[in-house]
Amino acid sequence: MPRIVIVRGDITEIEADAIVNPANVQMIMGGGVAGAIRRKGGEEIQQEALKKAPVRIGSAIVTGAGRLRARYVIHAPTVETPGGKSSLEFIRKAVKAAISKAEEMGLKSIAFPAMGAGVGGIPVEKSVEIILEEAIKSNLEEIVLVAWSIEDFKTFQRVAAQKGVDAITEGL
Repeated sequence: MPRIVIVRGDITEIEADAIVNPANVQMIMGGGVAGAIRRKGGEEIQQEALKKAPVRIGSAIVTGAGRLRARYVIHAPTVETPGGKSSLEFIRKAVKAAISKAEEMGLKSIAFPAMGAGVGGIPVEKSVEIILEEAIKSNLEEIVLVAWSIEDFKTFQRVAAQKGVDAITEGL
């Protein structure tokens, strides 16, 4: 089982082999996590992702990470359209696809935000449950869950404890 780390902070500041973008199938990086990745990492991430679009839910693509600390961005769609609604099934497929892509590439660490929990409309708690369920099955060395707010950070911690996942917490 990988080491699970829960961090309060900005996913665009995380040092990991890859960070995950809960994308839309068109790979348009407008708002939320995607917009933050594009703004901080550079327009080249958006351009590279667009060349590989559309990407169906259940698949993931990899781009460079531009000016980010991570080496790669794994784009795993959780919604069909920009601003669209997600589902628990879409989140599970996206998380599996992102982990699978990281394993295929031989990466050791990957960082997830709450998937589908912003515009996608899924409660943070449900998103984190799914991420943890899939994370503990992976062959990666480390999976980092990144909470933007203190409220979400506490939710991430509570869900990990409820699931019996021994997580390291950082960033308070």
